Amino acid sequence: MIPPADSLLKYDNPVLVSKNTERKSPKDRPLKVSQQQSTIPGQVPSPPKPKSPGNEGDRQQTEEILNSILPPREWIENNQLWVQQVSSTPCTRMDVVHLQEQLDLKLQQRQARETGICPVRRELYTQCFDELIRQVTINCAERGLLLLRVRDEIRMTIAAYKTLYESSVAFGMRKALQAEQGKSHTEKRIADLENEKRDLERQVNEQRAKCEAIERREAERRQVEEKKHAEEIQFLKRTNQQLKAQLEGIIAPKK
Repeated sequence: MIPPADSLLKYDNPVLVSKNTERKSPKDRPLKVSQQQSTIPGQVPSPPKPKSPGNEGDRQQTEEILNSILPPREWIENNQLWVQQVSSTPCTRMDVVHLQEQLDLKLQQRQARETGICPVRRELYTQCFDELIRQVTINCAERGLLLLRVRDEIRMTIAAYKTLYESSVAFGMRKALQAEQGKSHTEKRIADLENEKRDLERQVNEQRAKCEAIERREAERRQVEEKKHAEEIQFLKRTNQQLKAQLEGIIAPKK
């Protein structure tokens, strides 16, 4: 028989419940399976009714409380159903010291991170806390149930932070994708504007060249017109002088 993975939580020896894959009903199991359901975070199972004093009654009551707080683990091997309950043996000071040593050893063996988010470290500390709850519950059931409330509150808080973290990551990814899409759109817009700018600059250069050509042509035409006009003026002046001289010759008295 191969037991499940080792845990800091102390368990009793495994018990064979069924020799086939069909699990028995809770009434047919020799264990207190009715107390084996998982506890809901924030909901503390009510302690069983007190029984008549006696070692056997107290032990059974402690086992029922432990099974309600820390459900037994089950696994199937070779078509056989095995169940392993948490131990109800009272702990000693050496057990606590050994638990601390085992915690430090497993943190080192599994290379858990000392800081930051580390699932390995969280798992080991969760097992250690469950073992502490088991040890306290054996001595005082009410104190164990109160620690159970604390554990469930911590789990709900961590689950809330995890959900918030995942939603934040998803929101960040969406914003990053939107920014990437906006970046490509902006780059395309910039390229279009640069092409439009080049086209406008080409048109401006063409219009400037046309304007300069028109100015040169008009300047040449104006020079030609001015030269022609000056020649006409000179011609008219010469003609005027000639006519004036002829007129004076005609009207002058003959001597």
